[in-house]
Amino acid sequence: MNCPKCNTELVKKYYKGMIEVDSCPGCWGMWLDAPELDKLEDIAFDDDAHKGSLIHFQARTDHPCPHCGTSLTEFQYRLYDLKLDYCAENDHGFWLDAGEDERVMTLMHKRAGDIQHKVEVESIWKQTLKEMHSFLRKK
Repeated sequence: MNCPKCNTELVKKYYKGMIEVDSCPGCWGMWLDAPELDKLEDIAFDDDAHKGSLIHFQARTDHPCPHCGTSLTEFQYRLYDLKLDYCAENDHGFWLDAGEDERVMTLMHKRAGDIQHKVEVESIWKQTLKEMHSFLRKK
């Protein structure tokens, strides 16, 4: 397979020693097969039910899918300020330019923190309401 951005032959490597990806030694981008983006996210946040929708605001690109050659589609990643490419035609996978892997990880860490904060705040609010109801019943 060749890089969709610079046409350099992709090489297999283990991302953070856990996920086998196809990496470009020319531009440092990486190809993730369809389930591998979820695995990458799971390193930082593995609660799929709270990640949100993956793909928003799609547009075709001139870059070919390394598997089938059809044009990749660019999309806004989970409504964050990050655009990734994927094979919309055959669901082969995702292309991440250099550094976008770290952006995904940072965003998933932030999402995990936001969810944890929400759970803590809701727990405090629930306890406050319980105490208020208990106080009002005594009167």
